[in-house]
Amino acid sequence: MSALTLDDGTIHYETAGDGDPLVFVHGGWMDGNAWYPQVERFADEHRTITLDVRGHGRTGATAADRYSIELFADDLEALLAHLDVDRPALVGLSLGSMVVQEYLHRHPDRARGAVLGGPVRSMPPVPMPTSAKPLFSPIPAISTSLALAGQEATFRSMLAGIRATTGAPWLALDREVRERAIRGVADVPAREYRKVFDALYRYDAPALDGVETPTLAVYGDHEACPVKRQGDAIASSVATGDRVEIPDAGHLVNQDRVEAFNRVLADFLARVPAS
Repeated sequence: MSALTLDDGTIHYETAGDGDPLVFVHGGWMDGNAWYPQVERFADEHRTITLDVRGHGRTGATAADRYSIELFADDLEALLAHLDVDRPALVGLSLGSMVVQEYLHRHPDRARGAVLGGPVRSMPPVPMPTSAKPLFSPIPAISTSLALAGQEATFRSMLAGIRATTGAPWLALDREVRERAIRGVADVPAREYRKVFDALYRYDAPALDGVETPTLAVYGDHEACPVKRQGDAIASSVATGDRVEIPDAGHLVNQDRVEAFNRVLADFLARVPAS
């Protein structure tokens, strides 16, 4: 694995293959390995790039006292500059979809295309005035749960709350995929878990109505309805947007239905101009 040294930390990343750059940004409390099924499929045709976002995987803890989606996007920009990548195709999942949205907001026409899996624009994925968010912040409860129960139990509790509203195993229908993701949360230090959650909660994605980058929202049919609505809103707001619903899949759509997701991504890449 390669490393990019910044003023306040070191970002770890991996590249494979040759061709037009294809950059993957993982979801919260995961790491770049979450994209292994896609790297395996696309590295023969593309230069695939995966990174471990701050607080995750081999990047781990960094000196920043507070994380934000904007900071994660700064890191993505720094990595692309370091690798001399000018016009990437970007693929993000959940938290990663927020990072990609922030990049698109900053650079409306610089990316070749963008695919947003489990496309979250805000957390919780329901309308809430920005001024009201601090008043209802779950961070104190999250901090208490982390101290008393640990990271995995805290994450399982959050999933149970979501399942109570959706009536389905929202994270992933494939039990092995779901349990692997949950177990991986235990590897994220408690302080980093809280900082990542805080970044997710505080972010409200900017309007993307000026974005010219072809953008595709992809979600499973068992995705939470508010997330589906957010994905549809993204697809409707950009100049060239679309959405795809993959059957028998949850939030981790790229792992739940690997072949179906890969087909959607391959079809999308075939439609957008090469770098």
